[in-house]
Amino acid sequence: MLQFWLAGGSESTTSADLAREREAQGWDGQMFMDSQSLSADPWVLMGAWAMVTERIQLCTSTTNPLTRHPAVTAACAASVQSVSGGRAALGIGRGDSALAYLGHAPARPAVFEQSLRDLQALLGGGEVNFAEHATTAAGANSSASLSLGHRPEAARLKWLPDDLPKVPLDVAATGPKVIAMSAPLAERVTFSVGAIPERLDWAMGIAREARGAAGLGDDGISYGAQVIVVCHPDLDAVLPAATSFVAPLARFQVIQGAAAGPLAADDAANFAAIRRGYDMNRHSEAISAEKLGGETLTPEFVRRFAIVGSPEHCIERLLALHDQGLERLVIVGPGFHPEADSRGPGLFVSEVMPAVRAELARRGR
Repeated sequence: MLQFWLAGGSESTTSADLAREREAQGWDGQMFMDSQSLSADPWVLMGAWAMVTERIQLCTSTTNPLTRHPAVTAACAASVQSVSGGRAALGIGRGDSALAYLGHAPARPAVFEQSLRDLQALLGGGEVNFAEHATTAAGANSSASLSLGHRPEAARLKWLPDDLPKVPLDVAATGPKVIAMSAPLAERVTFSVGAIPERLDWAMGIAREARGAAGLGDDGISYGAQVIVVCHPDLDAVLPAATSFVAPLARFQVIQGAAAGPLAADDAANFAAIRRGYDMNRHSEAISAEKLGGETLTPEFVRRFAIVGSPEHCIERLLALHDQGLERLVIVGPGFHPEADSRGPGLFVSEVMPAVRAELARRGR
């Protein structure tokens, strides 16, 4: 069955009422932004939600390998897994605003790949040897410099309960290198290439090829996608809101160069506009015409990259994404920030999600 997760935005706090409301609306999962300058700590928020909900799953969206040591990240995820009764997931990427607001670019691919291996070892109850994986904190000497008879030689979560289900690793992936390195290592891969069918086919093809090269099939992995959905009967009224949502997500594809993968006629020009104009200082602003610094996106590109329109249109495109092989959709849009008026978020929850689930149930999926 297709899962619907709600994307996490900039949050300063949370409430028990909000957590219960999202669960009652039927969301399968809630994502929590990890960006220390733009949002409250995700692990604290996830723990708070875990204590007042029973079913909804909880995941970071996304953490990174640099602002916390992998052992600290693994301990946070396992802690939420414990208090939630097994509803936690660890969403991780190379890093975006959390690093940009510290003056850094995303983690290098080799560092990111090693962090995935280290996290899987730690979450599985194993250890990460200090000698094999140098993780000395900046500003601190090695513990070998201390006068000790014996000292730890590896990082390990010694407190991890034997009966605690392993926290699944969910990698946010956009480019071919990260897709290929993460698919054989993680339990979940969530693509950030928009709702463009050709680009999703391309991304899943890379993932499956990488798993095949490692002697793995599709068993043991779940493919998902981060998708913008603005459901509203008046397309023209919500196109500016949809454009504001598209720019931050599409930017991942050009953050360090030209977009890889298949491109339609005007895709390259729109990606170039995002690369030239995106203002990270406005990253957390919901609806801001200044996000692109005077650059513009064509309506055609916005409607391809995002799902924008009536409930019937949204239902049709979401079903098509499931038919491509996606099992999870992280939805940016309803309830994430207000759209043109109050009807949009309600339509997605009251009409779109139930209709998609009913159709998949009718098909026996």
